[in-house]
Amino acid sequence: MNRSLSLGLLLASILSGAGCARAAEEVAAAPGHAHAVADAASVPDAQLPTAIVHKTASCGCCGVWIEHLQAAGFAVDVRDTDDMNPIKQRLGVPVGKGSCHTAEIDGYVVEGHVPAEDIKRLLKERPAARGLVLPGMPAGSPGMEMPDGYVQPYTVELVRGDGSTEPFAHHGQGG
Repeated sequence: MNRSLSLGLLLASILSGAGCARAAEEVAAAPGHAHAVADAASVPDAQLPTAIVHKTASCGCCGVWIEHLQAAGFAVDVRDTDDMNPIKQRLGVPVGKGSCHTAEIDGYVVEGHVPAEDIKRLLKERPAARGLVLPGMPAGSPGMEMPDGYVQPYTVELVRGDGSTEPFAHHGQGG
Protein backbone atom coordinates (compact mmCIF):
# COMPACT_ATOMS: atom_id res chain seq x y z
CA MET A 1 0.00 0.00 0.00
CA ASN A 2 1.47 3.39 -0.89
CA ARG A 3 2.28 5.92 1.80
CA SER A 4 -0.32 8.57 0.82
CA LEU A 5 -3.10 5.97 0.75
CA SER A 6 -2.00 4.70 4.17
CA LEU A 7 -2.00 8.24 5.55
CA GLY A 8 -5.42 8.87 4.03
CA LEU A 9 -6.85 5.74 5.64
CA LEU A 10 -5.30 6.71 8.97
CA LEU A 11 -6.84 10.18 8.77
CA ALA A 12 -10.24 8.71 7.86
CA SER A 13 -10.15 6.32 10.81
CA ILE A 14 -9.17 9.10 13.22
CA LEU A 15 -11.91 11.39 11.98
CA SER A 16 -14.58 8.68 12.00
CA GLY A 17 -14.26 7.78 15.67
CA ALA A 18 -13.20 9.91 18.57
CA GLY A 19 -11.95 12.41 16.02
CA CYS A 20 -15.38 14.04 15.99
CA ALA A 21 -14.94 15.47 19.48
CA ARG A 22 -11.25 16.23 18.90
CA ALA A 23 -11.96 18.06 15.66
CA ALA A 24 -14.65 20.13 17.36
CA GLU A 25 -12.14 21.12 20.06
CA GLU A 26 -9.65 22.16 17.36
CA VAL A 27 -12.33 24.20 15.60
CA ALA A 28 -13.26 25.96 18.84
CA ALA A 29 -9.59 26.85 19.36
CA ALA A 30 -9.06 28.00 15.78
CA PRO A 31 -8.68 31.71 15.01
CA GLY A 32 -11.93 33.18 13.74
CA HIS A 33 -14.16 30.59 15.41
CA ALA A 34 -15.56 33.17 17.84
CA HIS A 35 -16.85 35.06 14.81
CA ALA A 36 -18.65 31.94 13.55
CA VAL A 37 -20.28 31.43 16.95
CA ALA A 38 -21.37 35.07 17.02
CA ASP A 39 -22.87 34.68 13.54
CA ALA A 40 -24.82 31.63 14.77
CA ALA A 41 -26.84 33.95 17.00
CA SER A 42 -28.26 35.65 13.90
CA VAL A 43 -31.98 35.72 13.34
CA PRO A 44 -33.28 32.78 11.27
CA ASP A 45 -34.39 33.53 7.72
CA ALA A 46 -38.20 33.14 7.71
CA GLN A 47 -38.03 31.91 4.10
CA LEU A 48 -35.91 28.89 5.07
CA PRO A 49 -37.50 25.79 6.61
CA THR A 50 -36.53 24.56 10.07
CA ALA A 51 -33.82 21.91 10.11
CA ILE A 52 -34.54 19.02 12.47
CA VAL A 53 -31.11 17.66 13.40
CA HIS A 54 -30.76 14.20 14.98
CA LYS A 55 -27.46 13.59 16.76
CA THR A 56 -25.91 11.97 19.80
CA ALA A 57 -25.59 14.27 22.80
CA SER A 58 -21.81 13.86 23.05
CA CYS A 59 -20.92 14.77 19.45
CA GLY A 60 -19.03 18.07 19.32
CA CYS A 61 -18.67 18.38 15.55
CA CYS A 62 -22.46 18.06 15.17
CA GLY A 63 -22.84 21.16 17.32
CA VAL A 64 -20.39 23.07 15.13
CA TRP A 65 -22.34 22.00 11.99
CA ILE A 66 -25.56 23.20 13.66
CA GLU A 67 -23.88 26.60 14.23
CA HIS A 68 -22.98 26.60 10.51
CA LEU A 69 -26.66 26.09 9.60
CA GLN A 70 -27.77 28.81 12.00
CA ALA A 71 -25.20 31.24 10.60
CA ALA A 72 -26.66 30.51 7.14
CA GLY A 73 -30.14 31.48 8.35
CA PHE A 74 -31.69 28.12 9.25
CA ALA A 75 -33.71 27.68 12.43
CA VAL A 76 -32.61 24.40 14.01
CA ASP A 77 -34.52 21.92 16.18
CA VAL A 78 -31.91 19.65 17.80
CA ARG A 79 -32.97 16.16 18.85
CA ASP A 80 -30.43 14.15 20.80
CA THR A 81 -30.74 10.37 20.57
CA ASP A 82 -28.79 7.34 21.74
CA ASP A 83 -29.40 5.33 18.55
CA MET A 84 -29.09 7.00 15.16
CA ASN A 85 -29.61 3.84 13.07
CA PRO A 86 -33.45 3.76 13.17
CA ILE A 87 -33.53 7.42 12.10
CA LYS A 88 -31.14 6.83 9.21
CA GLN A 89 -33.16 3.80 8.11
CA ARG A 90 -36.50 5.65 8.35
CA LEU A 91 -35.18 8.53 6.26
CA GLY A 92 -33.55 6.29 3.64
CA VAL A 93 -29.87 7.07 4.14
CA PRO A 94 -28.12 4.54 1.88
CA VAL A 95 -25.93 1.93 3.56
CA GLY A 96 -22.32 3.10 3.60
CA LYS A 97 -23.26 6.77 3.14
CA GLY A 98 -23.70 7.63 6.82
CA SER A 99 -22.10 10.24 9.02
CA CYS A 100 -22.49 11.39 12.60
CA HIS A 101 -25.74 13.37 12.30
CA THR A 102 -28.88 13.31 10.19
CA ALA A 103 -31.17 16.25 9.42
CA GLU A 104 -34.68 16.51 8.05
CA ILE A 105 -35.22 19.70 6.05
CA ASP A 106 -38.46 20.37 4.18
CA GLY A 107 -39.04 16.75 3.18
CA TYR A 108 -35.38 15.99 2.41
CA VAL A 109 -32.79 14.08 4.39
CA VAL A 110 -29.40 15.76 4.82
CA GLU A 111 -26.77 13.34 6.10
CA GLY A 112 -23.47 14.56 7.48
CA HIS A 113 -21.44 17.75 7.16
CA VAL A 114 -23.18 19.07 4.04
CA PRO A 115 -22.51 22.80 3.43
CA ALA A 116 -25.52 25.09 3.89
CA GLU A 117 -25.03 26.43 0.35
CA ASP A 118 -25.68 22.93 -1.02
CA ILE A 119 -28.82 22.58 1.11
CA LYS A 120 -30.11 25.93 -0.14
CA ARG A 121 -29.46 24.82 -3.73
CA LEU A 122 -31.36 21.57 -3.08
CA LEU A 123 -34.32 23.53 -1.68
CA LYS A 124 -34.30 25.92 -4.65
CA GLU A 125 -34.03 23.22 -7.33
CA ARG A 126 -36.39 20.75 -5.55
CA PRO A 127 -35.27 17.59 -7.40
CA ALA A 128 -37.29 14.38 -7.02
CA ALA A 129 -34.85 12.85 -4.54
CA ARG A 130 -34.48 11.69 -0.94
CA GLY A 131 -31.87 14.35 -0.20
CA LEU A 132 -28.13 14.88 0.20
CA VAL A 133 -25.37 12.84 1.82
CA LEU A 134 -21.77 13.55 2.68
CA PRO A 135 -20.37 10.21 3.84
CA GLY A 136 -17.86 10.20 6.66
CA MET A 137 -16.46 13.38 8.12
CA PRO A 138 -14.16 15.05 5.56
CA ALA A 139 -11.60 17.44 6.99
CA GLY A 140 -12.53 21.03 6.20
CA SER A 141 -16.25 20.38 5.66
CA PRO A 142 -18.63 22.48 7.83
CA GLY A 143 -18.18 21.36 11.42
CA MET A 144 -14.86 19.68 10.58
CA GLU A 145 -12.82 22.79 9.84
CA MET A 146 -9.09 22.49 10.39
CA PRO A 147 -7.07 25.18 12.22
CA ASP A 148 -4.74 25.53 9.22
CA GLY A 149 -7.66 25.92 6.76
CA TYR A 150 -7.01 22.57 5.06
CA VAL A 151 -9.98 21.20 3.07
CA GLN A 152 -9.90 17.56 2.03
CA PRO A 153 -11.58 17.32 -1.38
CA TYR A 154 -15.08 15.90 -0.96
CA THR A 155 -18.25 15.38 -2.95
CA VAL A 156 -21.79 15.91 -1.66
CA GLU A 157 -24.07 13.33 -3.27
CA LEU A 158 -27.74 13.52 -4.27
CA VAL A 159 -29.72 10.47 -3.15
CA ARG A 160 -32.33 9.49 -5.74
CA GLY A 161 -35.66 7.92 -4.75
CA ASP A 162 -34.32 4.42 -5.44
CA GLY A 163 -31.35 4.98 -3.09
CA SER A 164 -28.76 5.42 -5.83
CA THR A 165 -26.47 8.43 -5.59
CA GLU A 166 -24.83 10.85 -7.98
CA PRO A 167 -22.50 13.82 -7.47
CA PHE A 168 -24.28 17.03 -6.47
CA ALA A 169 -21.42 19.37 -5.49
CA HIS A 170 -17.62 19.12 -5.30
CA HIS A 171 -15.66 20.98 -2.61
CA GLY A 172 -11.99 21.43 -1.84
CA GLN A 173 -9.05 21.17 -4.18
CA GLY A 174 -10.26 21.09 -7.77
CA GLY A 175 -13.86 21.36 -6.50
